[in-house]
Amino acid sequence: MSLSMTAPKKTRAKKHEELVIPDKLYFRIGEVAKLLALPAYVLRFWETEFPQLKPTKSNTGQRMYRRREVELAIRVKKLLYEEGFTIAGARERLKAESKPAKAQSGLPFPKPAPTAGLREVKRGLTEILGILSPRKR
Repeated sequence: MSLSMTAPKKTRAKKHEELVIPDKLYFRIGEVAKLLALPAYVLRFWETEFPQLKPTKSNTGQRMYRRREVELAIRVKKLLYEEGFTIAGARERLKAESKPAKAQSGLPFPKPAPTAGLREVKRGLTEILGILSPRKR
C-alpha cells in the first residue's frame, strides 16, 4: 500500500486585515508600496485611475501619502485583488462609498391651515366639557 501525501491547499490570505499602518503623518511611496506588497509603479498608476488618491509632493518631488491615502490604497487593493472588481468598477464603488447617504425626505403632504387645527382642539375641549359638566335630567 502506498500512501500519497498532498500538501494542504493554500487559501488566499486577506492581507489587508493584517496590515498595521504605522502612526506617522506622511509615508513615502516606497513605504506604502512595501506595506501593500506592491511595486511603486502600481501605486503611481492607481493615482491616474482613482481621483481620490492624490498624494502631496515634497519639495524634491517625492510622493508623500497621508494616512487616509494609505487606507484608500489598501481599499483599492482589496477591491481589485480580493473582490475581483475591474478598475472602472472599483472606481465606481469608491465613488458610491464616499457619497453620504441621502436622508429620506417625507412625503409632501399639504400642511393643514392653522385654523383647522384650532377647530379640532376646540371640538375636543367641548367634548371634554360635556363629559365633565353635570347632566340635566
